This record gives sequence, C-alpha cells and structure tokens, in this order.
Amino acid sequence: MASTPTVEEITAEVEAFVDANWDPDMAVRDWWQRLAKAGLIKPTLPVEAGGRAWPAPAAAAAGATLTRRRVLGPPGGLGMLLAAPTIASHGSPEQWQRLLPPLLDGTESWCQLFSEPGAGSDLAGLQCRAERDGDQWVITGQKVWTSNGHEADWGMLVARTDPDAPKHRGITYFAFPMRQAGVEVRPLVEMTGRAMFNEVFIDGARVSNDDVIGGLGEGWRVANTTLAFERAGIGGTGTGFGTASPGVLAGHLDRPVREFLGRRGETSAGGVGRRVLGLLGDEMRARGLSDDPTIRQDLARLHGLQRIMTYSAWRAKGTRSSPGVEGSLNKLLNTEMIQLARSLAGRILGPDVQIVGDGSAIGGVLQELILFSPAPSIYGGTDEIQRNVIGERGLGLPREPGPPSDTPFRELPKN
Repeated sequence: MASTPTVEEITAEVEAFVDANWDPDMAVRDWWQRLAKAGLIKPTLPVEAGGRAWPAPAAAAAGATLTRRRVLGPPGGLGMLLAAPTIASHGSPEQWQRLLPPLLDGTESWCQLFSEPGAGSDLAGLQCRAERDGDQWVITGQKVWTSNGHEADWGMLVARTDPDAPKHRGITYFAFPMRQAGVEVRPLVEMTGRAMFNEVFIDGARVSNDDVIGGLGEGWRVANTTLAFERAGIGGTGTGFGTASPGVLAGHLDRPVREFLGRRGETSAGGVGRRVLGLLGDEMRARGLSDDPTIRQDLARLHGLQRIMTYSAWRAKGTRSSPGVEGSLNKLLNTEMIQLARSLAGRILGPDVQIVGDGSAIGGVLQELILFSPAPSIYGGTDEIQRNVIGERGLGLPREPGPPSDTPFRELPKN
C-alpha cells in the first residue's frame, strides 16, 4: 500500500494543479471534470471509486489549498455528502464505475428518499413498497423532507421489499432514477420563504435490480451508513472558495466558474461558519455593544464551539473508514451552536431582528438564520434520536422496550 503523502506534498501538488488548470472563464462542468480526473473531488474515496484513498486530514489539506487559491470548490449537495461514500462502502465495482463518475464531476445530482409522513424518527417503520417485476422493481409510496429533490437526477431510496420480514430486515436500498413517469415532486415552502425541502409521490415508478445497493433486504444496514455520514457532515468543513449546484436542472454547469466565486454558503441558515461569526462581531461593534460582557462572552463561546466541532470531525474521520457516534455528538453540538447564534443575533440586532428580506439590516442573513433555527434539531435525525444513538451504540446502554425484534413488519402497529 502506498503511503499517504505529507501535507507539504499535497499542498504542492494541488498548487501545481491549480496553476496548470484554473481559468475563471471556463465552464463549471469543465473545471469539475478536471478536479474529478485528478481525484481531488472527494479524495477520501478509494482510488477505484474516483478518490485518492487519503485520510480526512490529507483531504482537508487539499481542500484548504483550493480555498486559499480562491477557486471554485467541488460539487456540493447530498450526492457528494451521502451517496458517494455510501456507494463506495456498499456498492459493487460495476456500480462504482457507472454511478460515481457523473456524481463526482457534478453532471448528476442526488437527493435522499428516506423520511415518510409516518416514518421520520422511526425510519424503520417506512411503508414505501418495492415489488419485484422481472429485472425491475415497481415503487409505490410517499417521501417527505426531500432536500433539493426538485433538481435531482437520482435518489437514495429505501423501500420495503418484504413485509413478512422483521421491521429492520425487510428493507432494501436503491439508487433510484428521479426523472421518470410516476414521480411527482412538490416543494414545501418554509417560513423563510424558500423551498429547500420537498415531498415526493411515487406511483408505479421503476428501478432496475442492478441499482440495488448492498444486497436485497440489507437496506437498513446501508441506510445506517448514509445516516452516519449525514450526521458527521452536518456542520462539517467545506472545500473551495466558491460553490455551485450539480446536475443539469440547477443550470450551473455551463456557466463560467467566476460567477460562483465567494459563494461558500457560510451565511446559510443551516450552520454557523466563519461568515456568521464575522457578521455577529461586526454588528456588535457597529451598534456599540463591544463592552457588553454577556455578548462578548457568548460570541467567544460560539467561536470555541465552532472550532471544537471542526477538530472533532477531523479527528473522527481520521480514525476510521466510516463515521461512528461522533457524528451524533457533532450534530447535537451544531444544534447548540445554531441556538446560541440565534440568541446572539436577537440581542445584537434588537428590534431590527423583526425585519426580514434583502432590505433589512445586514441583508436579512441573521434573520433568516433565526427563522430556520428550529430545523437543525429535526433534520438528519432529531436531537432525541442522536441521544439514543450515543447511549445505545456509544455507551452500550439497553435499547428502549418494544416488540420482539423478529416480529414480522405487517404485524406491528403502524404510526
């Protein structure tokens, strides 16, 4: 096995790559294809899956170099965060070769088809059906809280393939083509005015048996891998100075990369990055609140929590091939940070916090964070679920009481 290059070697390699390949007038798709060919889109993946097999600290060094050079970062979205590492962990070599290249170079976009109206925190209670028809499966059911489903080419779908099997063993994980007859995506407008989430209605849509990930009836095991990466990724660090959306429907692929520089999303409501910390500090000084000891103390605490979460994520990724309960710990920490940032924004902005929109104080960025702040304690598994994961899987505490684990799903009471 080849040894991992040093941080200095990685930095020098990425510097040379940028010097030889970067052009702010090139199309987004062309830049991403060059990054993908060099294995720099997601370097933690195995070489055969399009990565470099680097540990997280090495990949972070590459990302830091891209950021310092102020170039467009790799494609974002759930395909990169969840689908790529899950397929690399459980997919076949054929699936690696077929599904990963267009995912890594941003040609295709992915969404997550897990939650249902009656199966959110109790995900294993899902009732979306998959019925075998020759070499295909016919899917019928409803999914909800599907982030960016309106732009997705593929979905990470979990469906029940055997209702006579126990609850957790009759589920199969599919790479599901979204753009087909029988799939209807409806946006769910948030109180921010945006519509990141969607509900998806599936009525007789089809998926090939070749797109089963991890084997028939192994969907719960595969889904837990996806959920672990999701928890670890919430609040994680990004790479690259700018970002654009993958997939044809987003309309970014053929636009010049310079249009997306600087759009790192650090003011997004879903997390607390350096930009949010900077805005809070700037407003504190501009409004003459620098001498308020409680605001200064909480701002310092928020900065400390942000750094702790970053270092914790790097440590966890550097010690194992897949995330453990550290992802749940970091997700709880992210919720705490959002709530602290919400409190600080309200105290600093005062009455101005009630005015939203582009014409409001600081462009409405912190106001939108406040409106969105309840969501992080729910999406990706509620805070209560994270505490269960930590207690049961991390600390070895007994599971909550329930029906015997071998009870067929069709015999269980439904939500």
